[in-house]
Amino acid sequence: MSTYNRLPIAFSKGEGIWLEDTDGKRYLDALSGIAVCGLGHCHPAVSEALCTQSQTLVHTSNIYEIPLQSQLADRLAKLTGMDRIFFGNSGAEANEAALKLARLYGHKRGIDTPSVLVCDGSFHGRTMATLSATANRKVQAGFEPLLRGFSRIPYNDIEAVKNAANNDANVVAILVEPVQGEGGINIPDADYLAELRKICDANEWLLMLDEIQTGMGRTGRMFAHQHSGITPDVMTLAKALGNGMPIGACLVSGKAADVLGPGSHGSTFGGNPLACSAAMAVLDVIEQEDLASRAAENGNLLGELLTENLADREGVREIRQFGLMIGIELDKPCGELVMQAAEAGLLINVTADRVIRLLPPLVCDADDIRHISERLLPIIIEFLES
Repeated sequence: MSTYNRLPIAFSKGEGIWLEDTDGKRYLDALSGIAVCGLGHCHPAVSEALCTQSQTLVHTSNIYEIPLQSQLADRLAKLTGMDRIFFGNSGAEANEAALKLARLYGHKRGIDTPSVLVCDGSFHGRTMATLSATANRKVQAGFEPLLRGFSRIPYNDIEAVKNAANNDANVVAILVEPVQGEGGINIPDADYLAELRKICDANEWLLMLDEIQTGMGRTGRMFAHQHSGITPDVMTLAKALGNGMPIGACLVSGKAADVLGPGSHGSTFGGNPLACSAAMAVLDVIEQEDLASRAAENGNLLGELLTENLADREGVREIRQFGLMIGIELDKPCGELVMQAAEAGLLINVTADRVIRLLPPLVCDADDIRHISERLLPIIIEFLES
């Protein structure tokens, strides 16, 4: 089906931060497969884990014990302070699990029509529930009627959350991204998540954090909410957890820990040995090489280089950076820059119509960051001056 507007490029192989197309041209991947390949392409540890596991056991079923799944769950629990984990195959599935959990939580509290607060500019997936939770009319158009049970509020607006608490007795949870990725690298105030935690505690709501794009070291900590010193009730992961191997996870703690029970949710392939072996290898590398700290350092470097050369130029609205999540907002649509950058051997994308989004691999070093800047800056400057 023609569900993608693909660029006329086909890649044949990748290594580290580089991809090579079928014509032998090399590209520096400053997008990481949209925050998936945090360790770069074909990382030896992940490749070895997949090869080894594929020779012993790929799949059984979740009606049996899966030791690797249990090991991965224990490890994620220790890293996050969360209690229980459900494994699926994608971020959308992880968010579906979170939304089902929120509704069941509400019903168990005697609320007949539970509602979840979601934010303008959010993106949570393309299944019907996650699409309904997403605040993007472009991706929702034509799929009406959307699911009910969602109340929309502005992002980074604590007063709007307090108003919802005072005026809507059906609210049982809020689902929010610590940094909005698809929305244009929108970074909230430093106390935003901590304030949400207080409101949720006061109203017995679930604080549900979508860390699908921000998790796994991208913001300079293993998980973005750790900058705020809080623990969510529900957190969703995917993308970089498997470094390209499909896996998603919904982590729960506290009052959310025992909401779902046997028969209330499931996944045929979720948490299979092959995917879990990849995720275990990813965690090994991130921890052993302290890639979260490297993301903070290199993200700051890239932000400085971009600010130094672009901040005062007419047509640049704002440069936003949190770890290795970078958004350069221009004053006009700039989708054409994606192909221009590719012609220069650099992979980027444009989101929210006018925000150049950079999500370089966590394994980049300072020279790689400078290389990204050197390739990207002339393209932006020429665009602004045209």
